[in-house]
Order: sequence, then C-alpha cells, then structure tokens
Amino acid sequence: MHACILPVCPPTRAPLPPQETLAPLFNATAQLQSKHNPEAVAVAQLLLHTAEVLVLEVAVRSGQSRPITTDTLSAVAQLVTNGCQLAGQVLELTASNDSMSIRCDAVLTDVEEGTGAVAFIAYSELEAVLNVGSTEEGTPPGRLNSHVVSCTVGKPTNLSKPFNFTLRHKTEQREDEEARCVSWQSAGGQGYWSEKDCERLAGNRFYTTCGCWHLSSFAILMAVSDIQEDFALKLVTYVGLSLSVLCLFLAILTFLLCRSLWNVSVALHLQLSICLFVADILFLVAMHHIRNRLACAMLASLLHYLFLACFTWMFLEGLHLFLTVRNLRVVNYTSASRFKKRYMYPTGYGVPALIVAVSIAINPSGYGTDKHCWLTTEGGFVWSFIGPVCAIILVNLVFFLTTLWILRDKLSTLNKDVSSLKSTRMLTFKALAHVLLLGCTWGLGLLQTRSSTLLVAFLFTGLNSLQGVFIFIVHCLLNQQVMEQYQRWLQAFSSKTETTELTMTSMNITSVTEGDRPVTRGSEGCKWQE
Repeated sequence: MHACILPVCPPTRAPLPPQETLAPLFNATAQLQSKHNPEAVAVAQLLLHTAEVLVLEVAVRSGQSRPITTDTLSAVAQLVTNGCQLAGQVLELTASNDSMSIRCDAVLTDVEEGTGAVAFIAYSELEAVLNVGSTEEGTPPGRLNSHVVSCTVGKPTNLSKPFNFTLRHKTEQREDEEARCVSWQSAGGQGYWSEKDCERLAGNRFYTTCGCWHLSSFAILMAVSDIQEDFALKLVTYVGLSLSVLCLFLAILTFLLCRSLWNVSVALHLQLSICLFVADILFLVAMHHIRNRLACAMLASLLHYLFLACFTWMFLEGLHLFLTVRNLRVVNYTSASRFKKRYMYPTGYGVPALIVAVSIAINPSGYGTDKHCWLTTEGGFVWSFIGPVCAIILVNLVFFLTTLWILRDKLSTLNKDVSSLKSTRMLTFKALAHVLLLGCTWGLGLLQTRSSTLLVAFLFTGLNSLQGVFIFIVHCLLNQQVMEQYQRWLQAFSSKTETTELTMTSMNITSVTEGDRPVTRGSEGCKWQE
C-alpha cells in the first residue's frame, strides 16, 4: 500500500474507472450546453475538479505513472516517491499532443519523505462549454483554439519558478489573430478566462508555448491583433518603399555611369545602395505573400544578411573617412586604394554572412514568425541583428566625432587645401546623418515588436522609406559635381532630340549624303554622354 500523498486522502477502496466516473458529468455538461443553460459552466467546473482528483487518485492507488485515455479526455500522472534526484530536475508530461514541464520540487507534497504527484489532463471538447464569452476585464475577446488542459499537484502551490506547457492549435492561427495564454478562474459558481500570471513564450501558427506561475486549467485564446491590416499603413508602406526603390535605382545608375565620381567613398555608397535596393524589393514583393514556412525562413535570413550588410558598409564608410582625415597630415592617397582592395569587399559582404551563418547554426527556427518573414523576438534571437547594429552605430559615432574634431583643428590652423578639408567634413556630416536615420529606423522597428501601436508602425514605415530618398538627395541632388553631370546629360539629350527632328525634316525635303559626322566628347563625364 502506498502512502497517501494527496492533501485529503480518499477512502481505502478501489477507485472507479475514469470513464465510469466522468461520463455522467460529461453527458450532463453537453446536454446543458446544447440548451444554452448557464449551469453548464458550473457543471464543467465540477468536472474539472473531479477529473483532477480522480487522475491523481488512480495514479497513487496503482503506484504507476501511466496514461489514461477515454473518449472525453487524455491524462497522465507522474509519481515522485524518492525525492528529486537532481537539483532543478524537470518533469515532462504529454497528453493528446499537448505537453507540460514543471520542476520536480514544485510537485512534492511531503518534502521530508520526498513524495508527490502531478497530473496533466487534456479534455476533448470542453472548450465549447467554457466559452470565451466570459473574460476578465483587460483580456480581449476571441475564440479558444486548443484543448482545455488541467495541471495539478493536488494542493494549492506557490511556484518559485513558472511551469511551461505547449498546446497545439485546433485550427491554424490566422494572420489577424494573436495567441494569448489564459487560465480559468472560478468566482461564485461561475468563471472567466484571465491572462494573469501567464505569458506566451514561443509558438507559430500551429502551436503555442506558455509559462504560468500557478496551476489551474488553461487554454489558448485567439484574440484579434491590436494592429490590424490598416489600409493607410499599407498604403504608406507600398508608396514609401516604392519611392525609396526608385531613388535608390537612380542613385545606383548615377554612381555606376558617372566616371568622374569614381572613388572609394562613391564605391561604399554604391554597395550600400545596392543592398538597400535589393532588401526593399524583397520586402515589397514577398514579405507578406509567402505562406510556406521554409520559404519564409529563407527570406528572413536573406533580409537579415542584407540589412546587416547595409550597416557594415556604413561602418566601412566611417572607417574610410577617419583614415582619410588622419592621412591628410601626410597626404597619402595610396592608403585609400589599399583600403578598398584589401578590406572593403571581404568585410562588407563577409562579416554579415558570418553572423547569419552562426545565427542559423545556433537557432535555425528563429527565422520566420507567425505574421512576418523576419527574426523572432522570442529567446532574444533578434539580438543577432540588434547587437551588431548597436555596435556599429556606437563605433561609427566615435569615428565621426573624432573625424570632425580633427577637421576642426586643421581648419583652424591650415590655409592650404581648405576646400578638401571642408569637402571631407561635409561627407562626414552626411554619413553621420545617415547613420542616425538608419539607427532610428531600426530602433523604432525593435520598439514596434514590443509595442503594437499604429503611431510606431507609421514612424517606422516612414523612416524606412526615407532611406533611399535620403541617399539620392544627399549624395546626388546636393552634390554639385553630380548636378553638373545631370545638366550635361539634359543638354546632350535635348540637343540630340533637336538634331533628330531637324534631320527628319530635311529628309522629307531633300536627300542627304551619308558622311563622317564629328563626335564631341568631354574630357570627363558620364557614360551616357557617349
């Protein structure tokens, strides 16, 4: 005979089989529910309590930790008879594709003897009775999308650490829904669902993992998300990113075709623009249209790589400006060439690839969330992006401030080559502004993952759209040399148009003999002029 490990020991008789004891309660609950009788909830609460006591009693009487399966529930109980073998030992229980884990020391009802028991019960159709019409104030309405489960050790327990449970969704989670972990709270013969002392730890469209600080009956509540697909937000996203893509395309053409602009700084701007251009196109085309889990994870890893590459190229820009200013003391222009050949491309594209490869090796399931093809915020995985970004921003700020300080000293002491120094200082201001813009954008992006408000969503989308526009305006439209090239191109284009019109007119009047036609070329300019 096993010692009683329940708070109130039942009489020493063989317990009835679970199906014989619980079947009348399930039948009564179903009948009351079909008649929309409010007493159905009270009967269901009695059913929950009876099932918990019965499953624990069966386990204690039999002395075995074996599963119990009927038409109406699936349950498992685990006994602890010789104390917890290891400090922090965790017990795992599974019933009907749902599971729970709890610390062994939370199960002990007699610490001195080291005995205790825990039961985990999954009910088949009880969620239809314990409907979501009754929810605590502050808990949003919705629908139950999992089995109702019960976790008990047979006595009121204050947990020193939360226990976890994972419930499979009965239907696939919709895009406009958010999974909430709720527990059933009894009050005066009635009850309601509450999120108190429970939080969502992980999950996807098919399951949710929760952590709770108390033992009770639990379920997954699907509530409508705080941010729904707002038409204005979607319009701003697509219009803004389309404008950014257009500006980046024009900037890339300018950097590629204007040979008079070719130098290390322009090469850095070009690579940054290419990475942003590809990332924005992927965001526009595929971000919200991929349903395949593997494809979504691949897109998220590619976006992770591209945005990390953007920040890496910005780091290289800050480093190049710093080295340029430092080398002005000895006017050494070969260092820029060495910098480009030896470090620029391997660092710009290799370091982000290394970070993404390590992230995939550590947590391959961290790419792709329930709503977006991006990094999950669960388990701190998003810091594989936020961490390097914060480090690059801080280092670049040090570079830029040091560069401006050096330029300030040189401008106050030197009279020669002042135009070169002022040009370098202007480049530093532009680069600093871009770092702040990109940094603020992803700072808001991180805030949006934690605070689902429309204001933050609009600010993030607006600043994200400004990046391409910023590059085109600052590095093209506000660059005197580029504007001169644009003017030459417009003049060449208009001259060519007038020449074509005159030629067509003269061909209608008389014949023209073909011959050599002089071609005028500038000593420098863009390829399009040729």
